[in-house]
Amino acid sequence: MPVDRSHDAANDAERERLRALVARLSDQELSRPMPAGWTAAALLAHAGFWDARAIFALEKWALTGVEPPPGDFEPDDVAWINESAKPLCLALPPRAAAELALRLAAEADAKIKALSDELVEKIRVVGPFSISRAEHRREHLDDIERAFGAPGRRRP
Repeated sequence: MPVDRSHDAANDAERERLRALVARLSDQELSRPMPAGWTAAALLAHAGFWDARAIFALEKWALTGVEPPPGDFEPDDVAWINESAKPLCLALPPRAAAELALRLAAEADAKIKALSDELVEKIRVVGPFSISRAEHRREHLDDIERAFGAPGRRRP
């Protein structure tokens, strides 16, 4: 039975949406305040942070061949991580934050596409992160697009 790799197409679609948003928004627009003390650029950096975490986990697992230990798993409540990283995300120049998010999305997606079917299945069962990077990106791209008057896209 073939392994479901529909996450690759979803990741590609949301990464392209991210690319188009980054190309379309000015630095001033990227600086636009968003709810909870974020800016549009900081939200993109936040999404990039979580893609960087996926990259780290993928590289660690690929290098060692050993499933990640419990300490590598995403906690149920990530609010403390997000709030701790917020000042760093806000400190980045808006264009740099947006471009970093795009670079990390491309790197995470490429590493996920390169996974063997066996490792895709293991990650789906074991974790420690979602190979569908699109889900998290979609959430924040929807928020940003709504802030700029675009309706955002909903999950199919």
